Amino acid sequence: MKYISTRGQAPALGFEDVLLTGLAADGGLYVPELLPRFTLEEIRSWRGLPYSELAFNVMFPFVEGAIPADDFRAMLKETYADFAHPAVAPLIQIGSNEWVMELFRGPTLAFKDFALQLLGRLLDYVLEKRQQHVVILGATSGDTGSAAIEGCRRCKHVDIFILHPHQRVSEVQRRQMTTVPGDNIHNLAVRGNFDDCQQMVKASFGDQSFLDGKAQLVAVNSINWARIMAQIVYYFHAALSLGGPDRSLAFSVPTGNFGDIFAGYLAREMGLPIEQLVIATNRNDILHRFMSGNRYEKHQLEHTLSPSMDIMISSNFERLLFDLYGRNGAAVADLFARFQQGPVSIDDYRWAQARKLFDSYAVDDEATCATIAEVFSEAEYLLDPHTAIGVKAAQACRRDASIPMVTLATAHPAKFPDAVEKAGVEARPALPLHLADLFEREERYQVLDNDITAVQQFIAKHWKFA
Repeated sequence: MKYISTRGQAPALGFEDVLLTGLAADGGLYVPELLPRFTLEEIRSWRGLPYSELAFNVMFPFVEGAIPADDFRAMLKETYADFAHPAVAPLIQIGSNEWVMELFRGPTLAFKDFALQLLGRLLDYVLEKRQQHVVILGATSGDTGSAAIEGCRRCKHVDIFILHPHQRVSEVQRRQMTTVPGDNIHNLAVRGNFDDCQQMVKASFGDQSFLDGKAQLVAVNSINWARIMAQIVYYFHAALSLGGPDRSLAFSVPTGNFGDIFAGYLAREMGLPIEQLVIATNRNDILHRFMSGNRYEKHQLEHTLSPSMDIMISSNFERLLFDLYGRNGAAVADLFARFQQGPVSIDDYRWAQARKLFDSYAVDDEATCATIAEVFSEAEYLLDPHTAIGVKAAQACRRDASIPMVTLATAHPAKFPDAVEKAGVEARPALPLHLADLFEREERYQVLDNDITAVQQFIAKHWKFA
């Protein structure tokens, strides 16, 4: 399997190099040169498989030639054995043909565990083979940071630096990052927003000279292909649990960076019958404004009750645009060059093509709280604010009530107790036992100005071989 850049000017790479590279040299994102495609008969044969075996069937084509089948199968079995439910991603019915898929049963209570617990093991495997030390650099709007730290903290060949926007993540999210001990773990609270953090990460990958050639940066954000690859699996899992592939499904996905819903698009391209994908956003609604009006335009970022989606520039959207432009990297590069200067639109026929599959809906804080209260009242099921946005968007955009609608439950409600309290729900969510003492643990993090030089100097000074 070879991987190519969405901007067409970087060399094609194998899986190992893509895992360690992050952004392509031309500023693009890596995608498979050719997607594997499964027949309905193949997909049907996977019914009843344990989650790790389903994951092997879906993902092995992406790593074949880089990781032997037995090693990859063992890695997956170990990854998903750590999840707190035997189904790994259980489905809960909350209404008529309306479901949520709980993606928060991993160690850090968020969907990012599905990819990042695997990513740590992939890195360990590749870096041990190469006897190479790397610096992980990532930005988080809340959940990626803790999942990356948990997934990679035992890797002996990495130092981890995670940027988060200072005072713009929930307290539980912050403490999940900052209370993990380890000399190779560094949490940086940046006086800015998530997009500021993300931009610093992208710029640092583009020019790594601040490390003096002594180390390589590795991405844990969803620009890393391994993140997307692992998220494809649970779309197959949901379909097989609800009658697929002999019936189509619809999915509503709370998303800010477009990675999680792009994985659903890829599942469909790989042969899974998916009728509809709903992009669920909060007030930071750049994706909704594009899908509803063909206008991709930056607005001022707003702080909301769903902070993991407080993102204005959706990095993975470029991967979809690459397909909409017939995989023409030069056209994508030109589009994003124009986007730096102001709003952009795409050709009407390309936009219409996207609208055949995608719908979108933006939900404000008031409607988020109302949805949490309504679902708890009707189904005695407690949603976190991000999942509530997904449920509300699913209800607003549903095309066919006969098709199962699955909302991806992206986080445990205990991560956002203030939002649950604001919704007027009396059942304040408790943290699971393994995190019961979270508020008693010592925190370690550094507050830095919104200045890339200060961030890069900190990294250069504190990584293992500095």
